[in-house]
Amino acid sequence: MSLLTTTTGRRMMDGTARIFLAELLFPLTALITTGFLTRRLGPQGYGLLALTLTTIIWVESAINSFFTKTTIKFVGETDDWKPVGAMVIRLSLKLGLAAMALVWVFATPLSALLKEPDLAFYLRLCALDIPLLCVAQAYRNVLIGLGNYGAGAAARAGRWLVRMGLVVALVQAGFSITGALLGVIGSSLAELLLSRWYLGEGMFAKQASVPLPIQRYGALLFLSSICLIFFNGMDLFMLKILGGTARQAGIYSAAQSLSLLPGLFSWTFSSLLLATLSRQLADCQNDRARDLARDSMRVTLFFLPVAAIIAGASPEIVQVVFGSEFVSAGPLLALLIVGAVSNVMLMVSMTVMTAAGLPARTVLFTAPLVLLALVGHLIVIPRLGQQGAALVTVVVSLLGATGALVSVYGLWKVWPPAGTLVRSLAIGFVVGAASWAWPTPGLLVFAKLLLLGIFSVFGYWLIGEFRYRELTAVRSMLLRKREPAQVA
Repeated sequence: MSLLTTTTGRRMMDGTARIFLAELLFPLTALITTGFLTRRLGPQGYGLLALTLTTIIWVESAINSFFTKTTIKFVGETDDWKPVGAMVIRLSLKLGLAAMALVWVFATPLSALLKEPDLAFYLRLCALDIPLLCVAQAYRNVLIGLGNYGAGAAARAGRWLVRMGLVVALVQAGFSITGALLGVIGSSLAELLLSRWYLGEGMFAKQASVPLPIQRYGALLFLSSICLIFFNGMDLFMLKILGGTARQAGIYSAAQSLSLLPGLFSWTFSSLLLATLSRQLADCQNDRARDLARDSMRVTLFFLPVAAIIAGASPEIVQVVFGSEFVSAGPLLALLIVGAVSNVMLMVSMTVMTAAGLPARTVLFTAPLVLLALVGHLIVIPRLGQQGAALVTVVVSLLGATGALVSVYGLWKVWPPAGTLVRSLAIGFVVGAASWAWPTPGLLVFAKLLLLGIFSVFGYWLIGEFRYRELTAVRSMLLRKREPAQVA
């Protein structure tokens, strides 16, 4: 069985493709805005902006983590979805407003801790984004739970396009960091309006009470997501707290921004995987759910060659995107992209645990990550600086992914296919070495990335990774798409 050879799998992959393509606008538009901002603000200003956005994103992610997977699971399992959706949207607004108030209160102490006096103003301004984004995300989660992937993708695409346009326009007009933050706030408002338009009105009207264990699921998933948020953002803050400058923080943040691609796929794929697994388990299709989980792990392994290509070309990518002042971000990107791929496998494993009704396990496999990373950063950063922060993040990510895989195997006897792992490592070694050994000046680096990506796909086909039924399914889908054009 394969994701491409079943109706459920094809629908899930189609939805993943739609939303992932929308999410891909984020790194594409981020390349433009980040390249623009790093040149306009410099390492010092960009570091201050990164600290502001990272803090607010932590808060927003914490709130959304309480609702996101819980909403998708319960909306996907019930026909009467409006009470669930209405409750989640109203609660998201209330928590968003409360979090905004807390940021206003603690902005000054946090700026003092980080030794950046101007940070307090920027935190209070960016806090306006919290309730807007939380409600927008709540609407979008309901859309995904309903299987309306196209609407969810359109709302997300609108966000990234509006964000790029507003940030560039406002900073170019002379508003500097303030303009960049206003652009972020405007993009959240745009996503909220689009999501509300697709879902329709009535979500703030009084609905019947929901007799579902949303609080329990939400609390446990909230704790696990909080742990992941702290873990993924800890390296930047620990670097700054342990003596790093705003310039070093800006360089490290630049490397982080280029390692986002696997994370975007992880969020998109795991959300749709949760909705699909929940429906299958609710219909007592346990064997199909196990097959789907195994094939989802297989898909994750395809990111190994992608990570190798990016790592090999990291100095050239950084030079083109950020300029010569950020050249030291290259080795950091080479490390962080490996950790990002490990996090994809971790997210897929935790999604299986959540769908199986075991959200407490997600806490057991994320809470230790925070402690391990904290100890590692305290020991390694004073000795190795930025490289140490990235190295600790990668090692702890690998440990977390391995532990979660072992847990899923104990639960469902599901494991990533060994053959796919071996083939992915072999192809990754070849394309990674080629990416490192093939110098490409300027924008030609993106042509190199594309060509090596195509070569990776060809390599998988050549050594027999793709199954006959998968190739037949792809050929059939392509032919169906061509037929209308031929008739016309």
